[in-house]
Amino acid sequence: MSASLQSVTEGSDASVPFGGELSWEDAVASLSPDERYGLAFSGGCDSSFLLAVMRRAGLDVKAYMVMTAFQAPFELEDARRVVEETGAEFELIRADILSQADVCANPPDRCYLCKRFIFGQVLAAMERDGRRVLLDGTNATDDPANRPGFRALAELGVRSPLREAGFTKDDVRAASRAMSLSTADKPNFSCFATKVPPGEPLTRESLGQVTHSLGMQLSIC
Repeated sequence: MSASLQSVTEGSDASVPFGGELSWEDAVASLSPDERYGLAFSGGCDSSFLLAVMRRAGLDVKAYMVMTAFQAPFELEDARRVVEETGAEFELIRADILSQADVCANPPDRCYLCKRFIFGQVLAAMERDGRRVLLDGTNATDDPANRPGFRALAELGVRSPLREAGFTKDDVRAASRAMSLSTADKPNFSCFATKVPPGEPLTRESLGQVTHSLGMQLSIC
């Protein structure tokens, strides 16, 4: 086992709270050792932490990352790094979000429509793998009033263990540092679609203008 994997999945202070009242075990306390889980995995701070603690707890989890033209290429690089650190099972799903006319019309509920599409891709892959319960990395700081995607979570029965356990973003970052997880201080990065004015169609051209302004390349999916 590599040093980085050992620090993430074992750790000499495995039961010591990272600060405050919570410990890493609280993040997975509601999850069953008899269930086979799927995790909607982005490579961000929250889903990476959840993946790491599930692995540390010995839970059966597979990480599914849906890559579309809305995501920056570095997100996949970060995701692969976390998978290597945790030794988790991983599947990359390349999905053509630009073929989804409702999403690309860029309406006020675009985030909801996009989440429905992405989680649908993961659920289809999970069904093939015989996994029944889908998790995501939503934390207790995330505000449903500002996150239309919460509606998709409720409709599809997606569970958010970090939110259930009361983990805030600060809690996740502190615990990730204690576990030497590479994403502990990764900045939040909104997808490219959020940077196109609402109502303006999402096309390869409009997204290309965004990525050009950011000095990035558009993901090929």
